Amino acid sequence: MSNAIQTADLDWQCVDGIEVPISKQFGDVYFSKDNGLLETRHVFLNGNDLETRLGALRDFEYFCVGETGFGTGLNILALWQLWQQVRPDNHSHLHIISVEKFPLSKQDLIRALAVWSELKGFSQQLIEQYPLPIAGCHRLNFPEARFSIDLWLGDAHDVFPLIAKTHPVNAWFLDGFAPSCNPDMWEANVLNNLIRLSDIGTTFASFSVAGVLKRGLTQHGITISRPRGFGHKREMLKAIWNASEPIAEQSQELQLHNHRNSTDHFGQRQIAIIGAGIAGLSCAWGLAQRGHQVTIYEQSAPLSGASGNPLALLNPKLSPIEQSPEHLMTLAWQYALNHYQNFSAFRPIAVQQLAQKNPDELLHLASEYPQDLLKAQTAEQLDLHTQYKSLQLTQAGSVYTQQLKDQILEHPLIQLKHAKIENITQTNVQRLTLFDHQHSHLGDFDHVIVCCAKDSQHFFENFPLLKPIRGQVSWLNNSQHKLNPKHAYSYGGYCMQLDDQQLILGASFYPNRDDTEVLAEDHVHNYDLIHSVFPQYAERLAPVAEWHGRASVRAQSLDYFPLLGKVETDKEIYTFSGLGSKGFLFAPLCSEVLIAIILNEACPVPEALLRKLDVKRFNKKLKPKKPYFKPNHIDR
Repeated sequence: MSNAIQTADLDWQCVDGIEVPISKQFGDVYFSKDNGLLETRHVFLNGNDLETRLGALRDFEYFCVGETGFGTGLNILALWQLWQQVRPDNHSHLHIISVEKFPLSKQDLIRALAVWSELKGFSQQLIEQYPLPIAGCHRLNFPEARFSIDLWLGDAHDVFPLIAKTHPVNAWFLDGFAPSCNPDMWEANVLNNLIRLSDIGTTFASFSVAGVLKRGLTQHGITISRPRGFGHKREMLKAIWNASEPIAEQSQELQLHNHRNSTDHFGQRQIAIIGAGIAGLSCAWGLAQRGHQVTIYEQSAPLSGASGNPLALLNPKLSPIEQSPEHLMTLAWQYALNHYQNFSAFRPIAVQQLAQKNPDELLHLASEYPQDLLKAQTAEQLDLHTQYKSLQLTQAGSVYTQQLKDQILEHPLIQLKHAKIENITQTNVQRLTLFDHQHSHLGDFDHVIVCCAKDSQHFFENFPLLKPIRGQVSWLNNSQHKLNPKHAYSYGGYCMQLDDQQLILGASFYPNRDDTEVLAEDHVHNYDLIHSVFPQYAERLAPVAEWHGRASVRAQSLDYFPLLGKVETDKEIYTFSGLGSKGFLFAPLCSEVLIAIILNEACPVPEALLRKLDVKRFNKKLKPKKPYFKPNHIDR
């Protein structure tokens, strides 16, 4: 995935009043000219026995379908329709992993799916979340339907080796044009990784019975049959993995992880989260959306730490396009925009990123990313007088933090309790018990997640160093000199309208300081930042003596990546911390990653990035501190 994603180049052919898209890249149709929807049902849905299998899912069971070519999304929409018809009312969840090298443009997708009127309700929801053509994993969530999609954009040859096996694929749609038109899709590297991501009992279905496909599956012990195909096709492929042992090599860590998958219990989990900052709130929301009961313990007030500034800006520094599939900030920004749009606390805006350092490097990004996402601007094009060129990120946003917190805590499966946690104790029944500082028993839980920023180290031995960084934001009345409310400005610091009357700007940055008093000198610092880029505007602002502010302490890891994951292999204690100054940007995606680890679901980031986020990357001997963790201390 070293190059920018190219969208599909299409021809259109009208067959019996139906527009059929044809790929110019591969010279093949996207779906059968006879009836693409009926073909999908016959080959992929019936070929994997999905009506029966999905209807029999147990409470909270998770079923994963993999697809080798997303195309128009027709297979997924037909599956979604079947899921709506047969899904049991028991919180079971259906997830899709699909890969596409040449995604349709949004306009072409709308045109292609307009044919299937019975799928209109599903296609509209898909189109609303359809991602920009940027390489990497795009997670699309439809929680009301208990349905989700990981759409990986890139060449299957490159993508499948990147996907972490945090849950095996239960059924495969082997699609993606005929082997004669697209031989790369069916080569050994791709098939080997399909097997790596599968497990005993995984099924496979394809319209193709080409020899390369049959040989590739049978050499892995896959049992193949060839029932009647759709329409004029005499045969199709139907297969199941009945092998006694996995063929593909796995790391010891993944073998242990997959062994735990096979012994998971089904049912609602009771989960405790320690800390009500954006990390804890994001984890709580994701778990509650899946139907699990969450109790958040906070010793002071929600968002009392670094997450509590009145307005958060989603302002990513995007990577060069070739790094986008594994670049945390680029991936997190795309997911965060979709995530926060579910809340009234979100406000879409554009960010003007001033090119103060290496301007050519920054401005060149506009030519790498999809058209109109980034716009290179001269100094004269900016609506504030400045000497600097800028890069406008047209898709960004801000979040009113307290409003977001209130909306999250309104979820019926989330409880907030005020307590200072002192003990996490494992009982004989393999549940975790929390005690407060007065030794009062607070409850028993299946999992505990520690989200206490720099205070997380109090719960664990050898916890990675988190560097404290003091930061202060300022706000002031600027009713006479209001900025464009649809724009924010980034220049080392940042500024934007807090509301109709006030400007918010910041933030100071003082490593290795943990004091939180609001200081006049930090207001001056924030003034100097804005004056250095917008001197004429800054001189019209109210005197610093009239400014208000808030100071807090960010917790930053030594390599600037958040810390998340399981503390010990055999104990259900996790941590999520070290988000630094990008908490609201990182938290939505990183909480999905952590939930994938906890619940054994598909992971929305590449395995290499998953390892970079692992809390044990600094010290493999990380474990809970003895004063806080006493195994078998209580008999229950």
